[in-house]
Amino acid sequence: MGFNFLRRQLNERERAVAERLPPGQYLTEKWPVLHYGSVPKVDLATWTFTLDGLVVEPRTLTYDHVKALPRKTVASDVHCVTRWSLLDSTWEGVPVSEVMKLVELKPEATHVMVHGEHGYTTNLSLDDFLRDENMLVDTRNGEPIPAEHGWPLRLFVPHLYFWKSAKWVRGFEFMAGDRPGFWEQYGYHMRGDPWAEERYGWQ
Repeated sequence: MGFNFLRRQLNERERAVAERLPPGQYLTEKWPVLHYGSVPKVDLATWTFTLDGLVVEPRTLTYDHVKALPRKTVASDVHCVTRWSLLDSTWEGVPVSEVMKLVELKPEATHVMVHGEHGYTTNLSLDDFLRDENMLVDTRNGEPIPAEHGWPLRLFVPHLYFWKSAKWVRGFEFMAGDRPGFWEQYGYHMRGDPWAEERYGWQ
């Protein structure tokens, strides 16, 4: 359930795109910077990306390996749990589907824990994780994403609140069953569907 008492009147531009705004969201023209902790310093020469957990053979990828994978561009809106929505961006990167070609999941795998820098984690079901539009992105609107927004790679899962699109992502750990990631342990929703206002776990 949502917080109906927090509803506000939409402005003129918001009314024009109201069908694209989930409940309780407002439009932003800028891309707000929000994260816990400091922006990591990244050395691409030693940077790695791991695929482990419930896989037949774990893999460790270099930055060059990831960059050499097939790429695509997706036009998509994104929605933050702090109530801003950013419309009409183009995002470019490596589809999750291409990364998944590098490993074979064990039959009991149902979820993935996404690992980022500074020990950050967030959880996703495989149904949410394996959607066609999901990517490891490094480019927005034709420009490299800034370090404060997740460079060199951030996960991109646009159908869920944007905290699920982990910045500075460094690996996927496949799991049997779900468990909370960083913000989920502090009360955020285990899934985070903007259209259902799944902001907090007690809803």
